[in-house]
Amino acid sequence: MSDMMKGAIYGLAFGAFSVAMMLPMSFPDKRAALIAAFINRFAIGFVIGCVTLPGWPGWTLGIIFALLLSLPAAIISKAYAPILIIGAIGGAMIGGLIHGWH
Repeated sequence: MSDMMKGAIYGLAFGAFSVAMMLPMSFPDKRAALIAAFINRFAIGFVIGCVTLPGWPGWTLGIIFALLLSLPAAIISKAYAPILIIGAIGGAMIGGLIHGWH
């Protein structure tokens, strides 16, 4: 299986996990918030699967791209800690699984 396909699969799982964590919360427009969270987390997995930086550990690559992709949502919502921390953890896991932990 290609890294891009792995990234898409891990992105779908990460998106579903994030939506599941948000279901009990209340938002002014809950549907939009859940869709945005899913797309953001899916994009993290997909981008990590598409990118290779030779010599970089996969988990580091994952954290960098997860933080870059999560930062706009964190700035808009002003919920920096949960968005950035969960994004970084998910990015590290996806990057490590796809590109290795070394």
